Amino acid sequence: MDAIHEKQARLEALLADMGSVAVGFSSGVDSTFLLKTAHKVLGDNALAVTVRSCFCPERETREAADFCAREGIRHVTADVAVLEIPGVAANPPDRCYLCKKALFERIGEIARQQGAAHVAEGSNMDDLGDYRPGLAAVAELGIESPLRAAGLYKAEIRALSREMGLPTWDKPAFACLASRFVYGETITREKLAMVDAAEQYLMERGFRQLRVRVHGDLARIELESADMARLFRDDTAAQLDAWLRQLGFRYVTLDLRGYRTGSMNDPLLDH
Repeated sequence: MDAIHEKQARLEALLADMGSVAVGFSSGVDSTFLLKTAHKVLGDNALAVTVRSCFCPERETREAADFCAREGIRHVTADVAVLEIPGVAANPPDRCYLCKKALFERIGEIARQQGAAHVAEGSNMDDLGDYRPGLAAVAELGIESPLRAAGLYKAEIRALSREMGLPTWDKPAFACLASRFVYGETITREKLAMVDAAEQYLMERGFRQLRVRVHGDLARIELESADMARLFRDDTAAQLDAWLRQLGFRYVTLDLRGYRTGSMNDPLLDH
């Protein structure tokens, strides 16, 4: 763990140099670790800012509020109408860029109002290996990425989070609900609610790392390989099929390649 602790010390030094920071806080593994570390280093000069939108399940917003209340961290929540951001609802390949730029512009406004000198987000070194147009927006706006600057990878963040007693150390990876849609398919509140309800159904039945991807009226379910067989025990698959059809999907399929981050980017990366 010595090498990981050296990175942790580097992160703390980077945050100390900032003096004050507003952390874009989603309640995920990375942003929770970053916020906790920022609060440890900067105390009340660390501010959590959570954006509430239809792209994020309400349970994530509640977890963010509960964590900040327990830890005594200043917390501001802002509502953003993401589907009204020009171009976002059409879901082009640069949707994440358009959305991320608008969200961090709003977080930047809050940071200035609250007297925070810097804005930081929680991407890590693993995020450099996928198609991430949102990182271009982060760079353009001058948003700090301390976890990447410290050279931290996801597995290291989980290990340090566990050592620190953070409840998110083994939390499944999560991405905004907009990432469930094939590029070019119009995103609506109704479709987002369908995805959220479908994934919630699976989580309530003990499936942890998962995605329900949308291709028109087809739902493509991604599960970890160890969970695939469990789906076909008893009548779980039949019940899932009935529930998703009730939600509005016409076809329900299981992706035999299993869960993987950014699978909607495969067609872009193949060219």
